[in-house]
Amino acid sequence: MDTVTGKVAIVTGASAGIGRATAKLFAAEGAKVVAAARRQGELDKLVAEIENAGGEAVAVAGDVKDEALAKALVDTAVNRFGGLDIAFNNAGILGAMGPVSEMTLSDWRDTLETNLTSAFLGAKYQIPAMLKRGGGSLLFTSSFVGYSNAGLPGMAAYAASKAGLIGLVKSLAGEYGPRGIRANAILPGGTDTAMAPADDPEARAFIEGLHALKRMAEPEEIARPVLHLASDAASFITGSALLVDGGVSINLG
Repeated sequence: MDTVTGKVAIVTGASAGIGRATAKLFAAEGAKVVAAARRQGELDKLVAEIENAGGEAVAVAGDVKDEALAKALVDTAVNRFGGLDIAFNNAGILGAMGPVSEMTLSDWRDTLETNLTSAFLGAKYQIPAMLKRGGGSLLFTSSFVGYSNAGLPGMAAYAASKAGLIGLVKSLAGEYGPRGIRANAILPGGTDTAMAPADDPEARAFIEGLHALKRMAEPEEIARPVLHLASDAASFITGSALLVDGGVSINLG
């Protein structure tokens, strides 16, 4: 059974999309949630929804590129709820798109720092807190981009950052598995979030057509596999890159 009852979980990128759906699902399944994102107003709405449904959550606004936020999230989990068991390092951006020869160093760094360095910063502070509880579950949102055999033009920074997350996961799994910490990545396909081309029916139809299921995922369809990896039902799963991509990777190669 995918239960996280009594666990304490951090969720970044929680103001919308996959992060928001996962924070709500964690809370509905009995976890106490520390929700993080840049938009305080959206976080406050999320916390209100969770509390109105009988759950427990607290909001901490900030930029995941900031090391101080990584520390503050763990401090909040410990001080408010007594410890940390689960961390879903989900925040990310598509970043600048286009040929590498036309990409600025600033755009490259922004994507890598948001998607990959923030995950390192999160793990840096989350791991010691989890070790005090005897273990835990580290989760990261990667992507089929940078993992499947298909190379997508114009997405170099995004692909590099998401591929890097898988390398980070494997290293963390090897380093901390003996001490009870599992580390896994989830690789969504196209998901109906703010990143999706909602105002461009032709672009949306093209993206849907890339998937074997011929549609995009709802955020809740990604949240449920995250819940599984976070739970004790996945107690023997670590170092994995779990494709939840509607078959887009097998269609692309």
